[in-house]
Amino acid sequence: MDSTDKSLEARATPASTNATHLLAVGFAILCMLPLVLSWDLAKLSLTLALESDAFSQIPLIPVVSVFLIYRNRQAIFSEVSFGWIIGAALIAPGMICLLAARFNVGRFSSPNQAVLFILGTVVVWMGAFALFFGAHAFRTAIFPMLFLLFAVPIPEPILSKVISFLQNESANAADGFFHLTGVPYLRRGLIFDMPSVSIRVAQECSGIHSTLALLITTVLAGHLFLKDNWRRAVLLMAVVPIAILKNGLRIAGLTLLAIYVSPTFLTGKIHHRGGIVFFMIALLPMALLLILLERGERPRPVAAERA
Repeated sequence: MDSTDKSLEARATPASTNATHLLAVGFAILCMLPLVLSWDLAKLSLTLALESDAFSQIPLIPVVSVFLIYRNRQAIFSEVSFGWIIGAALIAPGMICLLAARFNVGRFSSPNQAVLFILGTVVVWMGAFALFFGAHAFRTAIFPMLFLLFAVPIPEPILSKVISFLQNESANAADGFFHLTGVPYLRRGLIFDMPSVSIRVAQECSGIHSTLALLITTVLAGHLFLKDNWRRAVLLMAVVPIAILKNGLRIAGLTLLAIYVSPTFLTGKIHHRGGIVFFMIALLPMALLLILLERGERPRPVAAERA
């Protein structure tokens, strides 16, 4: 009897493996459908990802989601079935977004048309996952599924308002740093007049790219290292203040270097490509806060009972 059971199990394993492979092939084909239907918008989105800071995270987000799914693959794919209801509920609005972007129903600008296309593509991908792998797999993989939404850029005019907020608050932070250093200056809105230089905090100084990167990194770190949602929320709330302080430090630091060392600090490589250095600086307080929150989740050792 035991040998028969083992024989049946041995024959069942290849069949189940083949079925899983067929589901994976179907999932991949459905995921390619948005790119086939709107190839021009796919190319536009890729171009914007290479040229615009607001779109630069697009290629990385799906890679991270795939890694998270692979990391937890045993739990996610422990129960695979067809999820018709969830799949259809996501694929239908995703296809509506794709068609609206394809035919530009709302007469959107090219960037917003790309945003709508990416949103539709992401929602279709989520629906395809639920359709081919089932409700259990979708619920277990809910974080990597929702993480895909970070690939959707911020549309206009919301993006302009976010940039304007970061621009003004970064100027306020720089003002505070200038005040601490004691350097004489006159502020006129976003313009700072110094003894030998005059600077204007432009939109490029808002740090929108590094702020988005810090936000995405923080959400991912909170998911990986924290268990309590309220601790994850605390970590998340620190992103904007730290990003603003980092932007203000960068503005003040480069300006002071231009005054006391060389004016080329306002136009050289450090100004244009030194963002990674200040991004790493911003990661330090975030890492310290993460460590403190993570330690708070550790169970306290129970004192040994006295004999």
